[in-house]
Amino acid sequence: MKFCVLASGSKGNCTYIEIKNHKFLIDVGTNFLYISKKLSEINVKPNEIEAIFITHSHTDHTSALKRIIKNINPKIYLSSKTKAELNVDLENYELIDENIEFDNFIINTIKLSHDVNECLGYIFNNKIVYITDTGYINNKYHEILKNKEAYIIESNHDVDMLMESNRPYFLKMRILGDEGHISNKDCGYYLSKFIGDNTKHIVLAHLSENNNTKEKALDTVLNYIEYEKNICVAMQNERTEVIEV
Repeated sequence: MKFCVLASGSKGNCTYIEIKNHKFLIDVGTNFLYISKKLSEINVKPNEIEAIFITHSHTDHTSALKRIIKNINPKIYLSSKTKAELNVDLENYELIDENIEFDNFIINTIKLSHDVNECLGYIFNNKIVYITDTGYINNKYHEILKNKEAYIIESNHDVDMLMESNRPYFLKMRILGDEGHISNKDCGYYLSKFIGDNTKHIVLAHLSENNNTKEKALDTVLNYIEYEKNICVAMQNERTEVIEV
């Protein structure tokens, strides 16, 4: 298995994941040209993408969907509530219930808490966790999230930077609320509950452009966890390295 975060942040999100020669994307919230360019950098052609897994309907996760359907038409996996929110005609799609069976491996879903009708996190082949865009992670999922090999997890904002910013008060409360985004401190707390001996990689994702920095995210999270392996920060307009698990 391997993965590469192609873009991560409030302006667009897209992650490549490969399992047993199946090539997928998680979200397509940037543009088709950018996605194609970043895929080419890791020697993947856009028409090799077999399926796209959508977390939720916000445009920073779905903006390239129409163009991708027109050009390469992969199968789209999404919840019924997300489909109802999208202004996109879908023909090649499958509605997600809880788990997806795919060529002898399982993709599990968990429900997140964001200001949409539904937002999903994914666990691929019991090894790679993908969680962004949520105000909290429900306790009922903590056991299934423990001791995975890789975590791509939101570390959206530094609380002090957010509160000192010039954003409207209602927007600050939205970000801090149960249907908002995980802060650096929240991310560190959750990782302290989840990571284990099997954990080999952590990618901090969906950083705020104005209310966080790479250094603050890393420093804060590492205050919560004892982790000496591979941890990095996914950025808005550059991809991570290809990570194998």
